[in-house]
Amino acid sequence: MNFKRKLLALVALTMALSMVMLSGIASGQGAVKNQDTMVVQSFGGPGTLDPSFSYDTASSGAFLWTIYETLIFFSGSRTDLYVPMLATEVPSIANGGISRDGRTYTFKIRQGVKFHDGSPMTAADVKYSLMRFMLLDPPGGPAWILLSAVLGLDVETTRDDNDKLIPDIWDRTNRAIQVKGNNVVITLKDPFGPFLNIMATWSIVVSKRFVVANGGWDGAKATLAKYNGLPNEDQYTLFDKASGTGPFKLDSWDRKTNTVVLVRNDSYWRAPAKLRRVVLQTVEEFGPRRLALQNGDADYIAVDRADQLAVTGIPGVSLVDDLPILSTDAFFFQLALNAQGNRNIGSGRLDGNGIPPNFFSDIHVRRGFAHLFDRDRFVREALRGKGTVAHGPIPKGVLGYNPKGQWYELSRDKAIAEFREAWGGQVWERGFKFTLLYNAGNISRQTAAQMLKEAAESINPKFQIDVQGVPWATYLPQYRGRQLPLYVLGWIADFADPHNFAQPFLSSNGAFTGRQGYKNADADRLIEAAARETDPKKRAALYAQIEEIAFRDIPTLYTAHGVRLVVKRSWVRGWYHNPMFFVGFGYLYSQSKQ
Repeated sequence: MNFKRKLLALVALTMALSMVMLSGIASGQGAVKNQDTMVVQSFGGPGTLDPSFSYDTASSGAFLWTIYETLIFFSGSRTDLYVPMLATEVPSIANGGISRDGRTYTFKIRQGVKFHDGSPMTAADVKYSLMRFMLLDPPGGPAWILLSAVLGLDVETTRDDNDKLIPDIWDRTNRAIQVKGNNVVITLKDPFGPFLNIMATWSIVVSKRFVVANGGWDGAKATLAKYNGLPNEDQYTLFDKASGTGPFKLDSWDRKTNTVVLVRNDSYWRAPAKLRRVVLQTVEEFGPRRLALQNGDADYIAVDRADQLAVTGIPGVSLVDDLPILSTDAFFFQLALNAQGNRNIGSGRLDGNGIPPNFFSDIHVRRGFAHLFDRDRFVREALRGKGTVAHGPIPKGVLGYNPKGQWYELSRDKAIAEFREAWGGQVWERGFKFTLLYNAGNISRQTAAQMLKEAAESINPKFQIDVQGVPWATYLPQYRGRQLPLYVLGWIADFADPHNFAQPFLSSNGAFTGRQGYKNADADRLIEAAARETDPKKRAALYAQIEEIAFRDIPTLYTAHGVRLVVKRSWVRGWYHNPMFFVGFGYLYSQSKQ
């Protein structure tokens, strides 16, 4: 049975199960369950609680905003309008918060705010938090966002080409971020248009006292090297503990079940949240998530497109669809694998039973896979038509998006021709074997992986791809450790600008390319030039050149730009969507159950 028939059979079975459940269980229309507790179930839980390390959708964004807060925040569903949060006003030229040259931003820090540990938040904590975010700089982490915005677009890391800490990086950061009374003044090397958008997401403030008391970095230059660039999330102080200023406090994190429990911060500087507790549960199988939703034991659940019909029509359940997000899904080729202890590459040689660590460095291999993957079918079937075929990294709704961009046509013959050229003909003659992982529970990624497997194995019986689903907590370390030969992931905007797609996908130090081992000096030059350019037409032209490089070099096989589906109980009140929210349950402070 081919995968299309398998998928249709799975949908039919799910629909049948839905009807059985609906006929056998009458709950869903009665009184609100657990009125003071919001329960969210997803197939991926957080990998860390540390804002300096969090760089996946399960760990970042709306999840962290329940515990921590930023200096400014998004105004409702707007991505281009802000409200004060830990700052008392949004800087502007009109109020003197932004200098005329666009380089200096002054944030007036709110007084009387306390951290969860009872200590007062000060401007010094704000400076420390920004420096900690920028300078701890774990591999593949989010530090580049503020580093490049503040210190210059050519600064994407705190380490040199030999992976050594840059000697003056602390000094430059310390000079750029100054405390002046109750104000924090940030001076950018160059004007950078998206800076306020970045601050609305990433200016999370932590308690310096709490971090230091728990053995973390004290903010000093002399001790930075000890804490900089640690590869594993559990090496960071705030990995499993927290002291923020947000509306909820960390109560517990059971890592065996990946269940996080938050409790209301009754000393919150604004009115306390309406909810008393928030429970974030990892439930990888859809069936139990669906049952919990139907019974009212979960208020939000993650639902893949393949499972959408199974939650349609459940009494007391609301589906909100076609929500705009700025995202790109893709397959990523690992050009320089870490072979040590790597079970995903078989024998580790090109002998028909594995692949060598540099297997995907041959462009013919990458082009061969590009000619095999049916993107139109993927959007049509796996996403149920809810998405757009991707021709490059920049998504619909962002400057530089090109719906007619150049890409590899779907062609069995051209794929065969490319694989015959790969590694001097050895790939076609000997074959290959490797494991393609996806995060368990993500049916669309499973579908994409299975489609690529079947297409590759159909052209040569010596081609073998083992598709496996693993928990997110298992997936992430292998991804970060460069042990995934070919993997499928998605990218959601860190800030609403094309630079946030060009840089991670194509810059030498990008979030993806930095791990993939891909470098192109022309791409680096164009990315920096496009980010500096202020004329929209000239910027768009530069991004067109960048996407040409994405096509020509194909370090990444782009699949789709999606939209969001949110599935929740109808008794949820106060929910709203913002394209910059990384997860569907949104901002929980405003929510209640009625």
